[in-house]
Amino acid sequence: MKNERQELILSIIAGEAIETQEQLIERLRARGVKSTQATISRDIKQLHIVKESSGDGRYRYAASAQKKLQGLAERLQVILRQSITGVDFAQNIVVLKTMPGLANAAGAAFDGMEDPRIVGSIAGDDTLMIVMRNTEDAKDLCEQIAAMQ
Repeated sequence: MKNERQELILSIIAGEAIETQEQLIERLRARGVKSTQATISRDIKQLHIVKESSGDGRYRYAASAQKKLQGLAERLQVILRQSITGVDFAQNIVVLKTMPGLANAAGAAFDGMEDPRIVGSIAGDDTLMIVMRNTEDAKDLCEQIAAMQ
């Protein structure tokens, strides 16, 4: 539950400008996760979330650049084990099916890996498309994902 909540927090702050813990609690509740302010405060500390300028005089929560570099493989494995329900590829496009609401978290994990084989990704609610450089890279990624599950 904690890992799922924390991945959801990272997904929420990556997708929208969240300025306060109260806003974050509301977004979590809208996704069916009830949490207290104390719990969110601990999650923010554990995830090394910081406030950064949004460019319009406001501040928003964001994952620390240092934290992004640490443990990406671990985060990806947690996301894969807990959220991915299927994987396939067509030519250079990998398609991941996830549990509802978790495709963005999976996409953020893949994007954060900065894998040169990955051109980019697009996430919906329960589907993530990853564009690879070529068909061989797509096949290899599918095999790696399947082995992790």
